[in-house]
Amino acid sequence: MTTPRPSRAEQVDAATPASRNRVVDLLRAAAITVVVLGHWTIIAVDADGGILPHGVLDIATWTHPLTWVFQVMPIFFLVGGYSNALSWRSARHKGVGYGQWLRTRLRRLGIPLIPLLLAWQAIGIVAAPYAGVQLASQMALIPTWFLAAYLMVILVAPPCLLLWERWGWWSIVGGIALAGAVDAISIAADRPLLGFPNYLLVWAAFHQFGYAWLDGRLDGLRRRLLLAAIGLAGLLLLVLAGPYPVSMITSAADDLSNSSPTRVTMAFLGMLQAGLVLSLEKPLEALLRRPRLWFVTVLVNRRIMTWFLWHLTAMVALAHLLLALDARALLPEPASGAWWATRPLWAAALLALTGLAVLVMGRFEDPREDPRPAPAPWRPVLAAVTVIAGLGVVASVGDVGEGGMTAWPLLPVAGMVLLGVVRLRRT
Repeated sequence: MTTPRPSRAEQVDAATPASRNRVVDLLRAAAITVVVLGHWTIIAVDADGGILPHGVLDIATWTHPLTWVFQVMPIFFLVGGYSNALSWRSARHKGVGYGQWLRTRLRRLGIPLIPLLLAWQAIGIVAAPYAGVQLASQMALIPTWFLAAYLMVILVAPPCLLLWERWGWWSIVGGIALAGAVDAISIAADRPLLGFPNYLLVWAAFHQFGYAWLDGRLDGLRRRLLLAAIGLAGLLLLVLAGPYPVSMITSAADDLSNSSPTRVTMAFLGMLQAGLVLSLEKPLEALLRRPRLWFVTVLVNRRIMTWFLWHLTAMVALAHLLLALDARALLPEPASGAWWATRPLWAAALLALTGLAVLVMGRFEDPREDPRPAPAPWRPVLAAVTVIAGLGVVASVGDVGEGGMTAWPLLPVAGMVLLGVVRLRRT
């Protein structure tokens, strides 16, 4: 009697090292999935008003407390801290320098970005004269703000790890305290621009909770629930007694935004979320021993950048198609009963469109190995700064300004050229 051949899921499960923390992969996949579904829900399409960037939050203010669940970017920074610390320590052990380590991380994040930016440059050139293309590009390129912030954190991850190894919890407390001071100055002066340093300070400080997780400093249910309690207490204090709004996602109904620029509230939201999800680590580990669930987690992570980068382009494309066809039956009034009832169908349609984008563009998440010698650190640092600068502007204004096309989307592409990605692909 022949032994049945293992399924693909069983093969992937068997090939996974026993030392791998599968919960890290699950949380990464889950966080991005929640972000995608959240965007598809929050951004409404009105038959008369077109795309409403924060439609649901502006129309139905009762949804604002729900953003404490759906604003899950802190979870991505938590798992990023775990992964980046593990990766940098491995690099140190192998004698790999900062330049080579940073180049590898930047290629992993930057190469899938190039097709999106070039695609929207082409769309902008063709459609720039048409009304609505400026807003369409702004909506489609919203995901780039996260990449800009995450790349900033990656740049400083090694020195932050040294701070953590030297000072422990005080390195986190110090970072959050600095972020609070930046907020105080920005809010008192009514100058949001003065709050932009918190894109780095808040996320770099919170990123270190991933270090704490890796090092076992958050082990035990009691510590994790304490972390959640500190996060909840801090959030309630800042929202109820401070100037911060309830919504953790920007809404026109609020005078102040917690996310644009990032405010210190996001660090406390992250503590609340991290404490709660890490309290479930053991049962999640047990679930992930099931080959099929682990296989799905691996598949999502393998194409996670493409899934994240293209999901709003799919939404913008479908929205403009329906608006052009004047398909009012498919565009019920936002936040109405019919609108809520059709959200599963809306998400299913967008999932199918995004799936096509993943099939076509996903290959960019499998870059060739880079056989070149390690670069001088200045080169990947300059490339990263160039990418960050371009993405920071693109995330705010898209690639079409009031005067027509802008060149900002080409700046991240130039950064990747500086890194040598284009030259490498020609060899």
